[in-house]
Amino acid sequence: MSEDAFEATRSTSLLRMFAWGTVAATFGFLLNNYLNYWQGWPGPLATFSGSGNTVLSLLQWAIYAACILIPVIFVSRTASRSLRTDSEVMSGIVNYMIRGCFWAVLFVGLADMIISFIRVEGALPAVFGDALAAKLDLSRFRGPWVHFPLIIFGFILAIFTRTLGFTWLTLLVVIAELQIVLSRFIFSYEQAFMGDLVRFWYAALFLFASAYTLHEEGHVRVDVLYAGFARRTKGKVNAIGCVLLGILFCWVVLYLGLASKSSVINAPLISIETSQSGYGMYVKYLMAGFLGVFAVTMMIQFCGYLLESVADYRGDPGGREHPEDEDPILAATGH
Repeated sequence: MSEDAFEATRSTSLLRMFAWGTVAATFGFLLNNYLNYWQGWPGPLATFSGSGNTVLSLLQWAIYAACILIPVIFVSRTASRSLRTDSEVMSGIVNYMIRGCFWAVLFVGLADMIISFIRVEGALPAVFGDALAAKLDLSRFRGPWVHFPLIIFGFILAIFTRTLGFTWLTLLVVIAELQIVLSRFIFSYEQAFMGDLVRFWYAALFLFASAYTLHEEGHVRVDVLYAGFARRTKGKVNAIGCVLLGILFCWVVLYLGLASKSSVINAPLISIETSQSGYGMYVKYLMAGFLGVFAVTMMIQFCGYLLESVADYRGDPGGREHPEDEDPILAATGH
């Protein structure tokens, strides 16, 4: 192997290790967050402070060590894989997560809306019995026993489906808004849960679709200069942007949202927080979790986009064609 080929292989391996290591560290951070604030583990830093169970703290350090070791082993054993292949694998992971979240918010939204409607009309005891009706009034029961099973079922269903559901979720948002208009102006009937359903599905549509939009380069960008760049230059700009803006931004969202038990994502999830609208839906805590889903899916997609951008910069074969890659003058004249 020539020196240039060896250097190219080494740089490819280091880049893949960085990308997969970032993905692994993201899930390691989420796992440690769960252990810290849901299971009461002391956290990795307790090793130095001497507070808490040292063994558990060391186990949490081991999670982060595995997030480094596993990507290194994986990349070493798949040295022949291209950057574009890894990029597509990461996009596949994101697509699965988005599909699962789509089915989850669909099932949870419909189920919670029905329960909320029956509750508003005072028919919960007649439908479910006094004991179960009393429990369904409590968010700490409705979350684990109604929402969570539906979320799990949604992710199982996502294994066997391929649609991302954005079109259908958009249609559902329109239908949910339309039924508010019809019930308000025709039947003079409106309840808090009706608006909650629109906000629940719209927030999911906006936050879950972001990673897919990034993959398809559909986000709005200020392209006064970018549009005129060559494909190689675009790859360089995108790669730098992925690291300095994209991945860093996602880490900021995750850290600020999950840094403590009272953080903006952790607090609603831990307490299964509901809105103060009286007889609304019990899904406010899930909407806080949407921010975490957004950050994680965007993190993985930015890592995949980084690999693809470097491949574009190097001129590796197999690149995807995008409309903005066309010569703007030729595209405008149609020649």
